[in-house]
Amino acid sequence: MTATPTDRPLDAQRRSLLGGAALALLAGPLGAIGGIAPAFAAAPRKTVAAGPAAWGALKQIDAGVLRVSYAELGPRDGIPVLLLHGWPYDIHTYAEVAPILAGQGYRVIVPYLRGYGATAFRSADTPRNGQQAALAADAIALLDALGIESAIFGGCDWGARTAGIMAALWPQRCKGLVSVSGYLIGNQQAGQTPLSPKAELQWWYQFYFATERGERGYAQNRDEFARLIWELASPQWRFDDATFARSAAAFDNPDHVAIVIHNYRWRLGLAQGEARFDALEAQLAKAPSIVVPTITLEGDANGAPHPPAEAYARKFAGKYQHREITGGIGHNLPQEAPQAFAQAIVDVTRL
Repeated sequence: MTATPTDRPLDAQRRSLLGGAALALLAGPLGAIGGIAPAFAAAPRKTVAAGPAAWGALKQIDAGVLRVSYAELGPRDGIPVLLLHGWPYDIHTYAEVAPILAGQGYRVIVPYLRGYGATAFRSADTPRNGQQAALAADAIALLDALGIESAIFGGCDWGARTAGIMAALWPQRCKGLVSVSGYLIGNQQAGQTPLSPKAELQWWYQFYFATERGERGYAQNRDEFARLIWELASPQWRFDDATFARSAAAFDNPDHVAIVIHNYRWRLGLAQGEARFDALEAQLAKAPSIVVPTITLEGDANGAPHPPAEAYARKFAGKYQHREITGGIGHNLPQEAPQAFAQAIVDVTRL
């Protein structure tokens, strides 16, 4: 899951979420800069069945340090949309979103992150690094390899953080941003600040991963672990076994465990990143504002740690809108409410 205690502003946000005084709600009409939108109702809930893969055969391309496995739908001359998944999920987070957008003429790119699916490191000597700047650099390298100058970015969980970093540091590459749970850029220094006991409890898996036992436990029980996270993060999502198995296959990547463990240890300052990302991390540690048009989304039944919308609204300095998606929608919002997420992608450049 993506929300992180390594960003000092988010520490305060979580305390607010867990019973502290909430920040003042930013006023503004729907669609206005800084506006907080009324709730959007998702489609009626149903048991989610896996069905056939939405995109057919996947493609591969060398991009930076990776050979990236990705799905591509829609016309090549369409407006590009880059959709990024998180942990413990995979590209099927967008199994319904991608065809919706492709049907409206968008060129949709959905890559497996490093450590997932068939995405592989091109060299055995490359560090198996899960730090936030590395994931963002991967996404920029993919755009470069595909010859895409700019795109709409959409993300959930780790993908929302990655998309937010790209929008903040490379705004010229971003036509618009759709981010589930808002502003998730973090830094190691803030991760040293303790939270309240109730807030720390929500991060049990992060502390588990900080131990050697946790690393071995995750390696031995990846599927069971992921299913538990799905159930806790989306308590009203009625996914079936086939839907889970389709995504769990992505965790068989030989680098998956190393990337996940490093990601969470890095957040707590228990693992070092690569020196080549130091300059980027220094910029991110300043919690840069995001100036591109942005729509943030939140499900009304998100069981994962996440900041309240009013806490991060001022980090979006351009045209901005927030939407709450109702109907028992949890953490994996694009898969649980695909129509709402796809509509936000369509709407973001029209703010």
